[in-house]
Amino acid sequence: MSESETIFSSKIKYVGVFSFSEFYQFCYDWLTEETGLGIQEDKYVEKIQGDSKNIDVGWTGERKVTDYFKYKIKVKFRVIGLKKIEIMRDGVKEKTNEGSVEVTAKSDLVRDYEGKFELSAFRKTLRGMYEKWVIPSRVEQYEDKLINSSDEFLNQAKAWLDLEGKKG
Repeated sequence: MSESETIFSSKIKYVGVFSFSEFYQFCYDWLTEETGLGIQEDKYVEKIQGDSKNIDVGWTGERKVTDYFKYKIKVKFRVIGLKKIEIMRDGVKEKTNEGSVEVTAKSDLVRDYEGKFELSAFRKTLRGMYEKWVIPSRVEQYEDKLINSSDEFLNQAKAWLDLEGKKG
């Protein structure tokens, strides 16, 4: 059985004008292109309340780094009070959205994701020695890279929302 350790967990919040469909696409594209993650949508729930809706979306992204390490990121979008609105942009009416969005990212470094060291007690002992004496700097290197990528994703998402809000 693999061992997974959460090494990053953070969230951003934004209230204002933004196009949810464009934001959704931006986040998907950024994660797949910049980090090489394969993204799977685990959850998509819409609840309509009058003229607004609440949306919950859950993604899981994974990427094998080596035969031993794998990155796993869970991203959750929580949109509250999303309404369709029209704004004037450069003298032209444009349809967009207004509401509140919260994006949470939780990143795990998964070790021995294929469970090769779990086949016997001897292999488990070898795994302990391998992680403690052979690869501690590599573990730290992969953790740093995953933390930086996760933090950069949230920074880029926040910057996109801030820029989109200023256009309106």
